[in-house]
Amino acid sequence: MRLTKPTLFTNIPVTCEEKDLPGDLFNQLMRDDPSTVNGAEILMLGEMLTLPQNFGNIFLGETFSSYISVHNDSNQVVKDILVKADLQTSSQRLNLSASNAAVAELKPDCCIDDVIHHEVKEIGTHILVCAVSYTTQGGEKMYFRKFFKFQVLKPLDVKTKFYNAESDLSSVTDEVFLEAQIQNITTSPMFMEKVSLEPSIMYTVAELNSVSQAGECVTTFGSRAYLQPMDTRQYLYCLKPKKEFAEKAGIIKGVTVIGKLDIVWKTNLGERGRLQTSQLQRMAPGYGDVRLSLEAIPDTVNLEEPFHITCKITNCSSERTMDLVLEMCNTNSIHWCGISGRQLGKLHPSSSLCLALTLLSSVQGLQSVSGLRLTDTFLKRTYEYDDIAQVCVVSSAVKVES
Repeated sequence: MRLTKPTLFTNIPVTCEEKDLPGDLFNQLMRDDPSTVNGAEILMLGEMLTLPQNFGNIFLGETFSSYISVHNDSNQVVKDILVKADLQTSSQRLNLSASNAAVAELKPDCCIDDVIHHEVKEIGTHILVCAVSYTTQGGEKMYFRKFFKFQVLKPLDVKTKFYNAESDLSSVTDEVFLEAQIQNITTSPMFMEKVSLEPSIMYTVAELNSVSQAGECVTTFGSRAYLQPMDTRQYLYCLKPKKEFAEKAGIIKGVTVIGKLDIVWKTNLGERGRLQTSQLQRMAPGYGDVRLSLEAIPDTVNLEEPFHITCKITNCSSERTMDLVLEMCNTNSIHWCGISGRQLGKLHPSSSLCLALTLLSSVQGLQSVSGLRLTDTFLKRTYEYDDIAQVCVVSSAVKVES
């Protein structure tokens, strides 16, 4: 038999109005019934526990437990009894027996008991194969098997989305936001004990599923951590490349491993389940051979007054040295200050250089910084960078008054 937690006893209330023939008889019987809830006798839910009457559902990530008993129904003593329990899945066969040693003898009306446990890691059909071999008093070797078939269902539906974000500050460059949508597809509520992201060696992770209130960290889902049937909850995580990987531009290009989700839940009377997703992968944004990022830029600048920005230029190639020339092209609102067409020198593979540039805006409002051109003199290839960032341009008079 399968070992599971008991369930709450449910009764069918039988009641009637006082003017009916039975009067208050049925109501009094329900009040005297020890299985009903005091003050709520007409509710079907009782306050007693009852043993499971059927196999029930088993979900992926839960622990399957079973009680196996071999009883000698005969009036003879049998010897060398060996009980073996295997679990057959679609991909493997697992031995779940606690001991593989044979029992010397089994007297009449005696039994051999064993309890097996297995954390279910596959969905689909499972077959518990119980095999017993023994020797009779006459020395004849006997053998029989019994099969118990059950289905393992999927408890959760997990969907993930990645959002790539380039930050202007070098300390948080190339942030990746992961949104995990977790849906309860069972028929009973779940208590979500833990949902965490275990990052790969290239990233550090910050959970964005809580807020600070009165100095305490409070979950964004409220005080109740229950996930009702068919309800979906969204979890958000921010991943940042570690410094040693972020500085090597070629390492995080292409498909990279982000990490895996670890989900722990409890159902009904505390049955615990745990799932780990496979390694999540995302396509890192491609920057081509040369990448230009902003290290520092002011949020607000004065109209027709010079302001400064700091750019970082990275050679994303892992093999080729570049000889770069910087050109600055004015737009209708942004004007660059300095010499255009100057040599930046040689930039070795996977290395970077920082550049301080000066510019001013002749138009108020939110203006886009555009017009930078990098030319590789070796390949005669030009890289154009427009809409690098935005700045808010205000009148100097407004700035003083504010």
